[in-house]
Amino acid sequence: MFSHVMIGSNDIERSKRFYDAVLGVLGAGEPVRNQNSTGQTRLFYRHDGSSFGVTEPINRESASCANGGTIGFKCQSPEQVQRFHDVAVAHGGTSIEGPPGLREGSLGAMFLAYVRDPDGNKLCALHRP
Repeated sequence: MFSHVMIGSNDIERSKRFYDAVLGVLGAGEPVRNQNSTGQTRLFYRHDGSSFGVTEPINRESASCANGGTIGFKCQSPEQVQRFHDVAVAHGGTSIEGPPGLREGSLGAMFLAYVRDPDGNKLCALHRP
């Protein structure tokens, strides 16, 4: 359904350090770095058929997080969810919505962790048992 997800950053090098560490937990390697025709730096992380991009805003305005928006990352185990959370916090992220753990809901049981990246974007690490 999706070709990619792209978020904005106010500090592309800070974002690179954060996402290199966090997405490394999931097996993503170094991002492809490029500069678009109007000069903004962009990072593209590719893994398992998916692309996640981080960019300096093209309109030259400040990047902001989406109120109500969440980007979910599929994990292979509860331990990988925990590691994603811990690495995110160690690299400037903020833990939100309670500690990582098993949550029951209308969609069934899921092991979840929520963090905000240094620009405020809400990320979810998810494993379905």
